[in-house]
Amino acid sequence: MSRPLIYKGRGSLGNAAGRFEKHTRRAEDDGWGSLDAELPPLQTEIIVDSSQSVISYNDSPDIPFDRSINPYRGCEHGCIYCFARPSHAYLGYSAGLDFESKILIKPEAARLLREEISKRAYRCAPLALGTNTDPYQPLERRQRIMRGILEILAQTRHPVSIITKSALIERDLDILAPMAEQGLAAVYLSVTTLDRTLARKLEPRAAAPQRRLETLDRLRAAGVPTGVMVAPLIPVLTDPELEAIVSAAHAAGAQSAAYILLRLPLEVADLFEEWLRQHYPLKAEHVMRRVRDNRGGKAYDAAFHQRQSGSGVYADLLAQRFRLVCRGLGLTGDLPALRTDLFRKPHAGGQMSFDFFD
Repeated sequence: MSRPLIYKGRGSLGNAAGRFEKHTRRAEDDGWGSLDAELPPLQTEIIVDSSQSVISYNDSPDIPFDRSINPYRGCEHGCIYCFARPSHAYLGYSAGLDFESKILIKPEAARLLREEISKRAYRCAPLALGTNTDPYQPLERRQRIMRGILEILAQTRHPVSIITKSALIERDLDILAPMAEQGLAAVYLSVTTLDRTLARKLEPRAAAPQRRLETLDRLRAAGVPTGVMVAPLIPVLTDPELEAIVSAAHAAGAQSAAYILLRLPLEVADLFEEWLRQHYPLKAEHVMRRVRDNRGGKAYDAAFHQRQSGSGVYADLLAQRFRLVCRGLGLTGDLPALRTDLFRKPHAGGQMSFDFFD
């Protein structure tokens, strides 16, 4: 018999080989009770990413930005639903436990960013951070890669939008607040549930829901335009909280709101269903049935303009509920557009002119 790999503080219950691998492994009981022993802590392994560029570009018609930076590949938060998990397969790792314990870091990100935005052909547009993995995951406390990126963006007056579920962003208010005053920064806090017990299972190393609301309040008090991203909205499991989450975020200072329906691409579908059957066995079938109702009978549909909101009667009902709660709270618009006219290219040699700091 095999059993889930339940590591304290980790989201995934398995570590199946990536979809490009030729071989797979799994733990089997040898009859001596070897699988009954408590598993030792799963340590995080830090791997240096040697990429020679840091800005990723996209032309997706349903994404409101065309460029982003991901300081980390993999994410210690361990969110079981994370749509970025399959990206670890390109590195030869598993989308399961490897994704949350083998983290690639980009220590040269700030230098590479400076070089890329100093090129003659570069044209300024808002940079998005936190679009794939969280730039403020626990490792950032020591690595400070995100801090270095923000310092370059502040010096060059380059606009930036950030999505995170971490309170660590408060550390960088000394950079973000002056940028926001110039119309150069905006932040969305991702909130999946207000239930602390559920959050600990869904997002084992992310900030507690109430802590994220406190962060919203502190960002807003510092003058940073803030919004809430109800993401992902999980049918049956978290969608009953939709109105409560938006209302709580509004009370904490959110000026805008958005939501993304649960996305289960590739390996994530099996990982999430395994997690459901372990932690919520009585709801598992109901949740997955509703997921498929929203995705044309499949676990996931990657079609543009549907992948984030789904389709069908249930998805339409969620969209209507979201519109109504936002209208009632006055959250009827997006955050103010970020300015691009203040951007100043850094000198090729790396030294900034003094007027960049005015």
